[in-house]
Amino acid sequence: MAYDLSERSPAEFTGALAARLDAELRHAHPRTVLEAAVETFGDKLALVSSFGAESAVLLDLVSKVKKDMPVLFLDTGMQFGQTLDYRKMLAARLGLTDVRDLRPHYQDLATADPEAKLWQTDTDACCEIRKVIPLDRALAEFDGWITGRKRFQGGSRMALPVVEQAGLQVKFNPLANWTKADLDAYAAENDLPAHPLVAQGFPSIGCWPCTQPVEAGEDTRAGRWAGSQKSECGIHLARAPGAVANVGGDI
Repeated sequence: MAYDLSERSPAEFTGALAARLDAELRHAHPRTVLEAAVETFGDKLALVSSFGAESAVLLDLVSKVKKDMPVLFLDTGMQFGQTLDYRKMLAARLGLTDVRDLRPHYQDLATADPEAKLWQTDTDACCEIRKVIPLDRALAEFDGWITGRKRFQGGSRMALPVVEQAGLQVKFNPLANWTKADLDAYAAENDLPAHPLVAQGFPSIGCWPCTQPVEAGEDTRAGRWAGSQKSECGIHLARAPGAVANVGGDI
């Protein structure tokens, strides 16, 4: 699907395109959403994946639509070893050919977190340097991106649209409508391997210093930054159209 920016500002065009796609796709099957995303943006589209507890379903769907889609994985330097092993195994099993490991720049860490202890005093700043800035750098070459967020995960995600505007980009959330039962059924039907930490009580998995097991009946993301008001790392927080994280002076 070709798109023309000539009659509107980039921000206006992106907002209108996201709204139209959301209206068309808000009840669509996740694979249909992915196919529409690829049709609209082609090689200017990427999937951002944590290779976490529920990531296999969306990665499998992407592998069936476009195996060479860029898959962006934030290797923060503080991922569980099990996550790094799972990322390699799952990418190979699904035949994904363009998985990119995004790491914070050495000079950024040397300036802002030389002892790798920033998470102890300022989790927002730690996420900014290890996740937000590296992802903003990588996404600069794309017009659209895909996430694995779902409404049942709670918090701010309960009102998640299927398609939304993210600055000057369009963001797709193909699994927004799916329940945990939908994910489990798909994973079982397609014989997808679970992240090894799921069996140890981790229904949502991030960096090891800020991720804990969850008690029965708790929100699936209750183990992320437990004991604080923080519920998102920052990569999904809304910014004004055209705004990006500070990738020059870093923090």
